[in-house]
Amino acid sequence: MGSKQPEGFYGGLTEYGDAEFSRFLRQVFLSSMGVSADEAKKPVIGVANTTSGYVTCHREMPQLISAIERGIAAAGGHPVVFPTMSVPEIMTNPTSMYVRNLMALETEETLRTQPMDGVVLVGGCDKTVPAQLMAAISANIPAMQVVAGPMISGRWSGKKVGACTDCRALWKDFRGGVVDRASVDSVVGELAPSGGTCGVMGTASTMACMTEVLGFAPLGSASASAPSGARLAIGYQTGQAIVAAALSHTTPMDFLTRESFVNAAVVLGAIGGSTNAVIHLLAIARRAGIEFTLDDIDKATSTVPVVVNIKPSGSGYMDDFHADGGLPQVLHRIKDFLDFSTSRADGLTLGEALAGIAQAPTTGVGIADLSSPVAGSGAIKVLRGSLAPHGAVIKTSAATENLLRHSGPAVVFDSLEDLAARIDSDDLDVTAESILVLRNAGPRAAGMPEAGALPIPKKLSAQGVTDMVRISDARMSGTAFGTVVLHVAPEAAAGGPLAAVRDGDIISLDAHQGVLDLMVSNEEIAHRLSSHTPVTSLPDSAWSKIQQALIMQANEGCDLDITRLLGVKYD
Repeated sequence: MGSKQPEGFYGGLTEYGDAEFSRFLRQVFLSSMGVSADEAKKPVIGVANTTSGYVTCHREMPQLISAIERGIAAAGGHPVVFPTMSVPEIMTNPTSMYVRNLMALETEETLRTQPMDGVVLVGGCDKTVPAQLMAAISANIPAMQVVAGPMISGRWSGKKVGACTDCRALWKDFRGGVVDRASVDSVVGELAPSGGTCGVMGTASTMACMTEVLGFAPLGSASASAPSGARLAIGYQTGQAIVAAALSHTTPMDFLTRESFVNAAVVLGAIGGSTNAVIHLLAIARRAGIEFTLDDIDKATSTVPVVVNIKPSGSGYMDDFHADGGLPQVLHRIKDFLDFSTSRADGLTLGEALAGIAQAPTTGVGIADLSSPVAGSGAIKVLRGSLAPHGAVIKTSAATENLLRHSGPAVVFDSLEDLAARIDSDDLDVTAESILVLRNAGPRAAGMPEAGALPIPKKLSAQGVTDMVRISDARMSGTAFGTVVLHVAPEAAAGGPLAAVRDGDIISLDAHQGVLDLMVSNEEIAHRLSSHTPVTSLPDSAWSKIQQALIMQANEGCDLDITRLLGVKYD
């Protein structure tokens, strides 16, 4: 905790070469807001608003922000809502990951350049939360997070449905001829029946849980649905808590430690969370200057079984998870795997925060007990080998068990366009034993879209094939499922071995041992790479050029290489 006192609206005066004049001008314009000189001295708490007509999952956010403002005011602070860049997962081309770092930079500079003694970051849609956390850590002002919350579930054909695991499952069935177009069209209005993020353990819900365990959000705040009164109560509670954090000047660098991130990785394994969280946790830790690697994530997830029974690793939905007590009940069940001495933005340790929430029985619909887990340990496994010397990841909890050890011939697609043009071709030389390979879809080449869960070729779907090994330098949605190897590093555009794969090459996957090998000699791989020409499909823009010049690889979190820009050295 720091000793800096809240400065209210008089913090960070505009530079005119005359500080008293700057203060006078600020008072003049504050008067136009009806803010008196005394009121201007209250702790100013910014509320970062990512509401946008393009971000459908933030539809309920205006009411949430009002609740946050009430909490801030009740605690003696002065709330100031301000807009930031907002990143809509479904509406962004080519992919939301392409602009995560841009949003982080924009938000960071907004926090630095406007007078605020603390900030409540309000986000939800997949890349908004990690971007906001990256920004808050770099700006290092008192900060807390309120997520939008998941949407409620819908009903279709007598069963519960929800975005977006069911979207993918139904589309897979449609491609395979199991359901017809009329059925697909009829379910559209039920898959996302309210505002809020996807109602399964996708990236948004995963990052909400990560935010809780890292200490930026109150325990129990991840799972309440977006339209609920409970979500508004969380907003009010956070509004009060951020004023206390501002008064004590508790910043992210005061409470984040390596153990905080190890705890987050353990929870990631226990909830069967999104592989996207691997990239985001690495980037967030890097912003804090904390040594935290893929190997740390692999080790942490390998110790804990999956106890959350939510799609895609399980069978339930986020409202089931919330009904079973949400993340605090998970923490109770995996307590032996966690370090409860880690600190939080609210001044409590993780153990102290959890002590205020009694352990309760669960139904098993949302959360299971350790004695009967949803899946074994190692829900997210890190792979290395001649095809991924710097690492790749696979979500074993959402994969097909008998494909986790598999060797087969590669069927290579050189780009997303190539994939779209040939995947359903009748003359595609592919069998169920083949391994589908997509390259030039990594962070430098394509912004790293969620294209890694390649569709099963239609001719195989028609034969009843529902899963195949798929490998790429892309990502996949946290709502997706299948035996999908992702984040291959280095990516093909950076000269990684993925660029050397040819049709028919044998690839060997052993997820249990963490191995991914291209069964070609090192000499032949080097020979093939010697004539490699990088490929990019990103738009011709200033941001694209910055991103391509400075983007780091997946094993480093895909942040911009701020070590070069700022001279920060990481061990």
